[in-house]
Amino acid sequence: MQSEFAATGHKFKAFHILQPEGGGVPRVVADLVREQLQAGMDAVVACHPGLSSAGDLRAAGAHVLPWRATRSPGPRLASEVRAVARMVQTCRPDVVHAHSAKAGVAARLALRGRVPTVFQPHAWSFSAVEGTMAAATLRWERFAARWCDRIVCVSAAERNEGQAAGIAARWDVIPNGVDLSRFGPAPGSGERRRPPLVVCVGRLCRQKGQDVLLRAWPEVLGAVPDARLALVGDGPLRSRWEATAPARVEFVGGVADVLPWLHRADLLVLPSRWEGMALAPLEAMATALPVVVTDVNGARESLPTGHRDVALVPPEDPRALARSVATLLADAPLRVAMGRQVFSHAQESFDVRRAAQAVMDVYRRVTPPAPAARERQPV
Repeated sequence: MQSEFAATGHKFKAFHILQPEGGGVPRVVADLVREQLQAGMDAVVACHPGLSSAGDLRAAGAHVLPWRATRSPGPRLASEVRAVARMVQTCRPDVVHAHSAKAGVAARLALRGRVPTVFQPHAWSFSAVEGTMAAATLRWERFAARWCDRIVCVSAAERNEGQAAGIAARWDVIPNGVDLSRFGPAPGSGERRRPPLVVCVGRLCRQKGQDVLLRAWPEVLGAVPDARLALVGDGPLRSRWEATAPARVEFVGGVADVLPWLHRADLLVLPSRWEGMALAPLEAMATALPVVVTDVNGARESLPTGHRDVALVPPEDPRALARSVATLLADAPLRVAMGRQVFSHAQESFDVRRAAQAVMDVYRRVTPPAPAARERQPV
């Protein structure tokens, strides 16, 4: 893509907008933007000024603009939409890439198809709510798809869910990627350690399902009494869960770098209620750390085929989760073998460079040639 636009003398510009939340989506965006900058593109990122990755993005050469938006639609939505319209009009990007539900609402209302627009849900909003709110968000997604040139899903299951829900769109499936130059096995990985450590990395919220793991943990201790559990991350439900947590559980809080915890662990568990394709298991597999995940969107696709019987459990099922975790903690040779297999799988399937190139190929398909792009009408 770099060479195609270099031939015209036009520096291709992507405008990313993401809603104000922690967790995996900002890390996915940060990795994507770094790859785009290295490919010779210009990148603008509109995000909450307190986002932890904002400083890293500036250091990499991205233009970071403040977008003080709330997580959910509310009385401030109109002003948030106007802010997006002003930023896009000023920046005049070749493509706008909206990440997650709130950014997708604001960007599509602000632009309404006047600028090439890519929407990436990173898990459907109507899966996160119930009742009338679920019906309303689904109606919105069906309507707003007309203002997307492409919808990019991180798993085939996420795309299939959108299609089954009646969203008519032009689809691309691009799994999340991991910076394989940074994530790799720890020295001495595979050695038997005592006491065994289970790590769960994710925002402490209903989506990630740490409460299910906490309910499962006493049964795990019944089988492996010296096991320890570390919950790495912060979120709105931390104080509630911390007050009722069983024995041998540590609430670590948010960390700037999850890699030391992955290197320290014997197993990563992510008991999500819904996902697009969670980043934490991909990062764990890139360090040769076996994983246990729930059978939600993207999870089955993220695992090596032979791991699904032991590493894939139903959501909301603490007993099944406990059995899987206890089985792997009690069988060190099995964990070592699985670690080697997930490492090879991550190398083959989840390289962030391939993911970024696939996204840039989407941009190329939805944008006009550079001279036409420069003649676009203002937003």
